[in-house]
Amino acid sequence: MIRDHFRIMVANLTTGKTSILDRPGRNEYLGGSGLAAMLFEEFGHMDRDWDDPEQPVIFAIGPLTGYFPLMSKTCCSFRSPYHNQYTESYAGGKSALSLRFADLDALVIVGKAKRLTALCVGSRRVETRDVEYMRGFDALQTGRVLRKMFPGSGRRSILRIGPAAENLSAYACINVDTYRHFGRMGGGTAMGVKNLKAICILGDRGFALPEGKAYSKLYKDIFKQLTTTEMMAKYHGLGTAVNINPLNELKSLPWKNMQQTSSPEADNISGERFADDTLLRNAACAGCPVGCIHVGFVREQFQTNNQYLYRQVGYDYEPIFACGGMLEVTDTGEVLRILDVIEKEGLDNMSSGVAMAWATEALEKGVISEKETVVKLTWGDTESYMQAVEYISRPPNDFYKLLAQGTLKCAEVYGGKDYACVLGQEMAGYATGEVFFVSEALGFRHAHLDAGGYSWDQKHEDKDVKAALDFLIDDARDRIVLNCMVGCLFSRGVYNDDLLAEALESVGYTGLKGKMPEIGKRVQKMRWRLRLGMGYDPNKVKIPKRYSEVTTWKGPIDMDYMDALRTGYAARIMDLGAPIEDDE
Repeated sequence: MIRDHFRIMVANLTTGKTSILDRPGRNEYLGGSGLAAMLFEEFGHMDRDWDDPEQPVIFAIGPLTGYFPLMSKTCCSFRSPYHNQYTESYAGGKSALSLRFADLDALVIVGKAKRLTALCVGSRRVETRDVEYMRGFDALQTGRVLRKMFPGSGRRSILRIGPAAENLSAYACINVDTYRHFGRMGGGTAMGVKNLKAICILGDRGFALPEGKAYSKLYKDIFKQLTTTEMMAKYHGLGTAVNINPLNELKSLPWKNMQQTSSPEADNISGERFADDTLLRNAACAGCPVGCIHVGFVREQFQTNNQYLYRQVGYDYEPIFACGGMLEVTDTGEVLRILDVIEKEGLDNMSSGVAMAWATEALEKGVISEKETVVKLTWGDTESYMQAVEYISRPPNDFYKLLAQGTLKCAEVYGGKDYACVLGQEMAGYATGEVFFVSEALGFRHAHLDAGGYSWDQKHEDKDVKAALDFLIDDARDRIVLNCMVGCLFSRGVYNDDLLAEALESVGYTGLKGKMPEIGKRVQKMRWRLRLGMGYDPNKVKIPKRYSEVTTWKGPIDMDYMDALRTGYAARIMDLGAPIEDDE
């Protein structure tokens, strides 16, 4: 039966108690991003830092989760250890469907356990286990132990952290079902500071599908659209790794800490080359027919007995850019070896790769020495980068402790700020031009998926500041609607506002036709109010000098254009985050 309210589980790690709450607001916030922000307003603390035990970590799904394809994501919101402000991260895997089968719209975790703990939740079961003996276990080893500890069917999802989060790296991630992640902004550390090693979500209850022909017909139509388009064929075939060669041709591929925006070596780590040399299999998030997860293999030979060890490592465009091109590692197997260590330590691969790229250039320029880096970081040297990943996760000195808090924070102490490739956080892999640089630097999550700035750069040679800013604000709002559902952004070409309203009506939610832009704007403003209320000032954001030195397909960066975009976007953000009484 469709509910007009949200069903929330609150788990308090300090007291060991849980409760179930009902909250209104479905027609105002839908779910996902909107629900997470609404719950943070209730359970979060604007006047306390990110590591206060009472700050919540929130996992929220949407109203169409489990009912339609590609409604397969979960939104995780928290106060970030990276900048001490409100943020979000998204992951697929089985987490969303497991929450639906657990009869929950959201899970809110507050408090701090006395010892390292694993939390198991379902519709019929809530349990905590003392797992202090797992301290220091890597994320993959943790997963193996938890699958035995909490046995279950395919409706079970296991979220866990690695050593990096236990050691409070600002960009530690949450590993979800091995190949998916809440990757950006330090969600793993938001768990680690609570002594929460893992969460097992048991989907131990069924739910009924809508009766009648309307739902069935619409489902089949949406399924057909999502599985027969050229875009989805691309995501299944080569995956997002297909972007390597096109971006390289556009001179928009960050390379060697973005000293270059293209390289003749890029084809060696292209999506085509990964598919030919390493691809083992495809996988998919629960509720997704596309199968965009690409799993490669790493083969290593034991020196003692001439036997081989094979390990499976997931890859897509962002990890390849960060741990391939940015480090000038140009062999597919070597990229996967670096990514394998990052997976085990539980770090965000983009931040890790970009941080090591900065450190390599800083070492080369003499700004830092091997006293700081311990190993000699050299472009293309896989072994040194694998060791550096472990040092970021388990810092042996003050340099790595600081690097684990963010590249720019480290550069502010040691020098080298000009070539720290940081746009709010370590950059995503699109050196497309001014609009993208400003969009990621100032955006809500500092993510390439906040808005399609990279797309605007590739399609517009003109320098119309107002048109670009209008696009960023409107596109961000449209993406927020899908993030409230919580749908995969790959599906945004199919799930337009009218189709979403029709899908909602088919499962019992009425009166939403024509209201999607209004809901998107409401959530957009609420999220910015939260972030600005915690100290964010977009007017103070600076874009490092390196971004003024690159050349893209349009030519050198136009600094006047980029500065006009930066100041204009900051003003738009301040308007969006204005107090409620100033809305009219």
